[in-house]
Amino acid sequence: MPDLPLDPTDPWIRPAQTFPSLTDEMIDRVRPYGEEELVEEDTYVFRRGDHSIDFLLVLDGELQMFADNPLTGREFLYSYKRGQFSGEQNMFTGRSILLSGICRAGSRVVRVKYDKFRSLITGEPDIGETIIRSYILRRAGFVRHATGGGILIGHRESGELLGIQRFLIRNLYPVTLMDLHESQATEVMERFAISTSELPALITPDHGVLKRPTNEMLAEELGLFEPPDEGAVYDVVVLGAGPAGLASAVYAASEGLKTLVVETMAPGGQAGTSSKIENYLGFPTGISGLALAGRAHIQAQKFGARLCVSRSAASLDCSKAPYVVGLSDGREVTAKTVVVATGARYRKLDIPDYARFEGQGIQYAATAMEGQICTGHEVVIVGGGNSAGQAAVFLSRTARHVHMLVRNKISATMSDYLVQRIRISPHITLCEGCEVTELSGEKSLEAVAWVDRSTGETSRCNASSIFVMIGAEPNTDWLDGCLELDRSGFICTGMSSEDATRHPYASSKPGVFAVGDVRAGSVKRVASAVGEGSVVVAAIHQYLATAH
Repeated sequence: MPDLPLDPTDPWIRPAQTFPSLTDEMIDRVRPYGEEELVEEDTYVFRRGDHSIDFLLVLDGELQMFADNPLTGREFLYSYKRGQFSGEQNMFTGRSILLSGICRAGSRVVRVKYDKFRSLITGEPDIGETIIRSYILRRAGFVRHATGGGILIGHRESGELLGIQRFLIRNLYPVTLMDLHESQATEVMERFAISTSELPALITPDHGVLKRPTNEMLAEELGLFEPPDEGAVYDVVVLGAGPAGLASAVYAASEGLKTLVVETMAPGGQAGTSSKIENYLGFPTGISGLALAGRAHIQAQKFGARLCVSRSAASLDCSKAPYVVGLSDGREVTAKTVVVATGARYRKLDIPDYARFEGQGIQYAATAMEGQICTGHEVVIVGGGNSAGQAAVFLSRTARHVHMLVRNKISATMSDYLVQRIRISPHITLCEGCEVTELSGEKSLEAVAWVDRSTGETSRCNASSIFVMIGAEPNTDWLDGCLELDRSGFICTGMSSEDATRHPYASSKPGVFAVGDVRAGSVKRVASAVGEGSVVVAAIHQYLATAH
């Protein structure tokens, strides 16, 4: 492994967990799930881009791992030796793998076929725990060190480039960012025939070039998209992979239901963009939204749920059962039951020039990526909920100063532990009863102005980013009258029908349920969303048992 500064959060410096060695007793328990093989000459046992590869446990010899760098070619990363095993998170998916592996001559391995791998994880839970933990850490290390992924070229502060980077990182795809103004950029653009008008562009490990790609194109070309099984009738189709949707998928799949999850952006929903969630039960030191989503994602896949990312629900045919869900790419999916967990989209400020600065300074999430952009700059946060509070605390570590604007009193809508941190922080200025009045700048945001409604006093700061966290509107436009909605567009639940007993998450159509932020009357908290997503599975079983 490369020499790196010591950082306790870096998976590469935690080899006992990231690259563990199974004991002899564990090795003996793995053997019945596979077959022992002797490798007589140096052999590629899998190559980058392969799908559904086998699990390999090294008994003797060495399995060497390589990454393909678009600029420098194939690079040796590390080796697996006795007791160590191959694989990472994509072992649970139909996605293509990132690395290539060469088994050296004379090596002996136990090969567990792909279709037997889940049996090993389920049948040997302690070994499965070791494997899953290592897979999560390996993928985190790939993303952290941009190992095995592509190179993204463009203007570093371009909204289009940030959108691509955000999509890739949230889907745990490693990417190296190369700013247009770096000395190497011109040479790379000439080498791959990329013009300035075609930026941002992603250079893939196999030297392909994706110019100004959409999320759908990225998912297709990089192997992130897992299509639904053609002609399949799913027991459950979950629409949305936020905390509520992922919880539904985990519990449905773990209880033997054929489960598909359809997600527009990436696992985690809005919660996936949170820098740290500190009041989620069981995580006393907090956990980032991205990490929580990644763990829930692999948990759902461990039980056999399939995640169809970069597609959204476009329609729901409620006229007959089983239901037919139309996807944004024209596909149709048949479902015995549907869980609508599409959440809500970010609400926007009603001020002049707002649209002009979207993608050029207006942000809706505060992750590590946005934190880097804001280093050394003043930033403005608008909103008084927990998401806004978490963003303020997180950004105050790197930004020059954080100005937090709240329409009313901060204590009315935010957890007390965050309120106290904000009030005592010398790096955060809190302005209660304030509203943004102006955004200004030439090509991108340069300044933000606001007014204190109680005094009429106006203020202005040279901010390159404004984080708008003022709530959200339900993603229900696509339902087109299929389900009963309240006046704000949230799905009404607590219905009863001839086919299902009354249930708090049942919609106006039997077999269609709503959970999480999209549901009228829901509590906008990660824990409550997870609770709703898990509890609704009991109602699904009940409906399936009584449906004709």
